[in-house]
Amino acid sequence: MTWGTSAPSVLLDTWYNNNTANEGRRVVLTSIAVPLANLMGVVSSNIFRKQDEPKYLPALITTASFGGVGIVLTLCLGLWMMADNKKRDRLQGVHIKARDIPTEYLKDGPACNDFRWFY
Repeated sequence: MTWGTSAPSVLLDTWYNNNTANEGRRVVLTSIAVPLANLMGVVSSNIFRKQDEPKYLPALITTASFGGVGIVLTLCLGLWMMADNKKRDRLQGVHIKARDIPTEYLKDGPACNDFRWFY
C-alpha cells in the first residue's frame, strides 16, 4: 500500500496522451482525467477513520480493492490494444509498430487504418 499516489497518475496520463492522436480529444481527456485522479485523494483521506485504528481494515480493503480493479482494467485494456494491433496488421497484411507510422497520418486516431496502439 506504500507505492505512492503520484506515480500511477502520471504514468496513466502519459499512456493515454500517447494513444490519443487527436489534440482536441487529448485536451478533453486530460482535463477530465487529471482532476478525477486528484479527486481520488479525497476518497483516500476519508477512508482512514479514527474508529478503525490501529488496523484500519476497512480502509486497507477499500484501497486494495481500488488498486486491484485498476490493475485488472489496465491489463484488460492492454490486452485489447494488443489484439486490436494484431487485427489491424492482419487486415493490412503487414506487421508494423506504432513507432513506424508517421504522426501526420494519425490525425484521425483509431479511425485511421494505419493507427497502432502504443503500449
